[in-house]
Amino acid sequence: MTLITVSGRVAQVLSTYLSDVFGVMGNGNVYFLDAAEKLGLRFSPVRHEGAAIAAADAYYRTSGRLAAGTTTYGPGYTNALTALAEAVQAQIPVVLVTGDAPSSGARSQDVDQAAIAAGLGAATFTVSRDAAGAITQQAVEYALTKRTAVVIAIPYDLAALEAADEELPVPSAAKVTDDVDGGLGQAARLLAGAKRPLILAGRGAHLAGAGPELRELADRLGALTAGTALALNLLEGEGYLGVAGGFGTDTAAGLMGEADVVLVAGASLSPFTMRFGHLIGPDSTVIQIDAALQPTHSRVDTFVSADVKSAAGRILRMLDGPASPDASRAGAWRAEARKRLAEGPAHHPGSDETPDGRLDPRSLATALDAVLPERRTVVQDGGHFVGWAPMYWRIPRPQDLVMVGTAYQAIGLGLASAVGAARAVEDGRTLVLASGDGGFLMGLSDLESLIGAARSAVVVIYNDAAYGAEIHQYGSQGLTEKPMLIPEVDFSGIARALGAESAIIRSLADLSALEEWIDAGARGTFVADCRITSSVRAPWLSEWMKAKEEAKAAVAG
Repeated sequence: MTLITVSGRVAQVLSTYLSDVFGVMGNGNVYFLDAAEKLGLRFSPVRHEGAAIAAADAYYRTSGRLAAGTTTYGPGYTNALTALAEAVQAQIPVVLVTGDAPSSGARSQDVDQAAIAAGLGAATFTVSRDAAGAITQQAVEYALTKRTAVVIAIPYDLAALEAADEELPVPSAAKVTDDVDGGLGQAARLLAGAKRPLILAGRGAHLAGAGPELRELADRLGALTAGTALALNLLEGEGYLGVAGGFGTDTAAGLMGEADVVLVAGASLSPFTMRFGHLIGPDSTVIQIDAALQPTHSRVDTFVSADVKSAAGRILRMLDGPASPDASRAGAWRAEARKRLAEGPAHHPGSDETPDGRLDPRSLATALDAVLPERRTVVQDGGHFVGWAPMYWRIPRPQDLVMVGTAYQAIGLGLASAVGAARAVEDGRTLVLASGDGGFLMGLSDLESLIGAARSAVVVIYNDAAYGAEIHQYGSQGLTEKPMLIPEVDFSGIARALGAESAIIRSLADLSALEEWIDAGARGTFVADCRITSSVRAPWLSEWMKAKEEAKAAVAG
């Protein structure tokens, strides 16, 4: 009989939940990786431990399937902490398998890894010889149920020892609670009586598969619809206003502010979505349906803790009764929206000329949207440029926009996330990574990982030779810009050295190189080093800066 080590048992249980592992090999996880390969798990190597969890995180965001990251103990583990914090903050289930101090006691080079993880909000599950499988299963179920990142720690002295035989319990299905008699009945009555209803869907609605039910509900009510950035186009159709928040148009925001009843489905109502308090009108009644146990914003009037898909279906059935809405009355709301959207301003198209002669990122984004393959999955790092994709690019499905770093306000996770998304992309889609030059330099080592992992990928670098957000926030106040500037890097040359095709984009005409690569089959990785101006401030950042000034004035007053 083949003996199974502790590391092997961990890999064995994980193999029942996932197929992909990302990471860097070290002496703390070498036995785990050996067992994972023998079990047929696909290992995608990255070149910095910071990419291990970021890649697994993006894999989940793109596919909805769990993945694992792995590092050695000590410095390998601490290198992964920023991505671990992002996954916790963004509520992404992901597993970090790492080595740890021996069970007999810490060595001089060991740190308290469990305490560090706890400080980030991640639970640590340390396996033992007797219960390696059960503890691994418990960790994974915790990650999936709580929607969070977990750490599975393998003590160094146990990694290669024989594991005990175990009989593992069958995972129990997650329970779904629906407040049918209370909140849902009230929600149905409010929606049926609304003259100007709005349905705002978030990532929770997408993950619940609630798009069809919410779309049908909107049509029954004659409601306008919108989505957060992570639910783009989920409710596309008649009455769709696009993205809510700072990435949307002022015309659409004005219509959202006039809604008398707003159904918020699976959205947390973050400050960015709420336009820092200005999105929803002061007299609007707000209903929130979410898997959370309590409201996520003070504006919520009626809250229902429920599965969004099930709840929307139940509301539809309730509307078949006495609470049936007046569709003709609500139809006038959609007609008014159509008229105003047609007449109102869209996003600024950008300019042909800029003060420094570099590209306007808005006109660049518009041109890129026309060039990039229609079947695309977009990953974008954090940074000043973060709005250009959801504002100007066609995003086919909610899962085709992976915004990383926004939950933890981090930059530098884009390349690593692109590796995970590239492994998850199916159906011949092209992965598109959007990054700033500062964040790209932080994760530069994993450009090689992306080139190795991607079947078809386009990397768009918004290269303004600066940390753009800081230039606009603090340089505009007269603070020294020297620490905010970056020497202009030839990313195109670096990309070619690593095996990608590339071009420097100084004018829109230079995009012809990218077009030719796409026309030739879009195989491999193409890096577009786009030299943009720092003179254009993104609308979302202006909105944020204004909100900060208003908050300061309120405190001072």
